[in-house]
Amino acid sequence: MTTAGQVATSRQLALALFDDASAEDLPVDAARSDIGFARKNVLIRIVDLGVAARRLIDAAYFIVAQEKDARDLYDVELDYFKWLMRYSSRNNSHLEQVITEAQRALIQATAEVEADGTKPFGSVQLIGRISYTGGRFQFRVPPDLIGIIRGPGKSHWLSLRITSLFSLSYARVMYDRLLPYADEGLTDWFTLEELRSWQGAMGAKASEFKYFKRDWLAPAVDQINNVSDLALSYETRNEPGSRKIGRLRFRIERKEMAERLLHSHEQAQVLYQTLKQEFGLSSAQFSQIASDRETYNDERLEQAVERTRLSLKLGKVSKSPAGFFMKALKEGWIVSDAERQMVLVQESLALTDKCEVDAKGNAETRLALQLAAQDIHAQNRIVDEVRRGWEVYQEATAKQREDWRRAYKASAAGKLTLRRLGMDVASDLAEEMFAKYPDLRDGFSGFVFNKSRTGKSRGR
Repeated sequence: MTTAGQVATSRQLALALFDDASAEDLPVDAARSDIGFARKNVLIRIVDLGVAARRLIDAAYFIVAQEKDARDLYDVELDYFKWLMRYSSRNNSHLEQVITEAQRALIQATAEVEADGTKPFGSVQLIGRISYTGGRFQFRVPPDLIGIIRGPGKSHWLSLRITSLFSLSYARVMYDRLLPYADEGLTDWFTLEELRSWQGAMGAKASEFKYFKRDWLAPAVDQINNVSDLALSYETRNEPGSRKIGRLRFRIERKEMAERLLHSHEQAQVLYQTLKQEFGLSSAQFSQIASDRETYNDERLEQAVERTRLSLKLGKVSKSPAGFFMKALKEGWIVSDAERQMVLVQESLALTDKCEVDAKGNAETRLALQLAAQDIHAQNRIVDEVRRGWEVYQEATAKQREDWRRAYKASAAGKLTLRRLGMDVASDLAEEMFAKYPDLRDGFSGFVFNKSRTGKSRGR
């Protein structure tokens, strides 16, 4: 039987479980009416789930949400899955323990007893089959939960931006418990016994408030305030007729987005792809990073990424980008403000040079186009003059034709054309020769055009 110490709470998934409860023959209408107006009437129990197992579930659900279509079996790189769940151990035996814990955990949904004595209940595994081999990680998620994860936002499911950042089990449990009150800003009064039951076995000293506060409550509140989207404070109340503290309630504020500074799973996905695809990190190198994520945090990783990219751009990486990145990461290399300024200046100078080259090239192109246009215009003009000269020749009298043939033969241009065509310069230029030698005809027609135009000018 599940004890109170094995239970953590989250109201959010209850909404979706009861909305889909018809598949389990649950009283859907009654459950919906209860949930619709009173949050505290619903209790969701996530059973037997520690911090590492929660991270595994969060990573799996993120992958489910990111896929284009729902799948019966999800298959990803093992390194990628470990990256998403921030798994730092190289011990696969420990990973197998975490997997077993996640598979054993359940979500149990209940609501308050109805007037007719009925009490809705639902229970489902958080994750199904899991296996890993050959660098791949495979898992199944119950179909009912896939619909919840991928469906519209009826419920306010725990933020995947936050869950991977918790390292204290009690902090994560407390966050799950208090999140439903975030919009109201103030919780109910919780008894110390109830607060202790959220975690389970705490040891004998936890029965005294000062030790419970020192070892459990204060560290959990501090971590929630440091890593989550909530800001917590609490007040205490004494037992009636006693100075002994017996109850607590929490005041909750949501932080402004600018204050959160949280690395989401989406950002983790982008960072992983950069290291894997852009720099080509190996599984061994990912394991080195994962083994000390406290030192190699996301900020330091991004600094090493920036350093590597700039060095690649400047041609300073002669061998392996992955090896350069790992050295930059381990030795804490960064890009200085002076280097950024230098790159900006170089890019500005390069842009200026490019603009000048482009401007020169454009000017040369324009000149070439102008010359080409002029050549085309000149060619068109010559063709037109040849056509018109031949028309004038055909319309002329026989005597005028003969005069033009004799004059053309005596001209320098005519002699040159005749020699080029291998014709006898001394012989007469018969009209039949024009049909045999097109070039001769063209040259002669241009000659006639000019002569006729000159004659017209003189006539005026």
